[in-house]
Amino acid sequence: MLATLRRDLLSARDRDPAARSSIEIAICYSGLHALWSHRICHWLWQKDFKFLARTCSSLARWLTGVEIHPAAILGQGVFIDHASGVVIGETAEVGDDVTIYQGVTLGGTSLNRVKRHPTVGNRVTIGAGAKVLGPITIGDDSRIGANAVVVKSVPPNSVVVGVPGQIIARSRPHLVTDLPDLESAFMPDLLGSSLQSLLSRVDELEMVVEGHKEHHDVRPSKAGVWSGEDFSI
Repeated sequence: MLATLRRDLLSARDRDPAARSSIEIAICYSGLHALWSHRICHWLWQKDFKFLARTCSSLARWLTGVEIHPAAILGQGVFIDHASGVVIGETAEVGDDVTIYQGVTLGGTSLNRVKRHPTVGNRVTIGAGAKVLGPITIGDDSRIGANAVVVKSVPPNSVVVGVPGQIIARSRPHLVTDLPDLESAFMPDLLGSSLQSLLSRVDELEMVVEGHKEHHDVRPSKAGVWSGEDFSI
């Protein structure tokens, strides 16, 4: 347990350039407080102290602004940055070295007592305000863009943007040895690109009628993954 708490602390220090010391993080970072509180609540839940675990999680939500069900499984090295408004449901599973920003929801889409929350792989970054809904899987080393709404599983090494979330293939895989992928500014406008592709296709079709020129349009593959030079990240 102490090793896990120490790794949580080091993860916050490594991934937040505003952090100046471990003492400052331990005292001032509500995301770390929420994570440490969840470790205790989850231990109580596993020991079948269900009511006490729920009471602990409710108190942590009141103090930190983060709601994590005590049954949720969180790996080591998770970092919740800014922390306000984060919600993680009962059957959610979060891997190691995951970075979560403010306003993120790992929510359910069923009223049945089944696996109804997402499973997030290792080294995933989930941008501010993103919603990941349902019993889906987010592959390792993926990045969920800010305010994206993800309702289908995502393969490893992907970037997801938009509502509903569109999967984009990276031109270069994000490796385990790389730093966490926090480049949220590099997000393509899929809707704008699609409209531009449509306009270009209309022009080319007119040219085909007049000059027998072949046309080309940009579309996602049959697997639903955008790829190609215009959409690769």
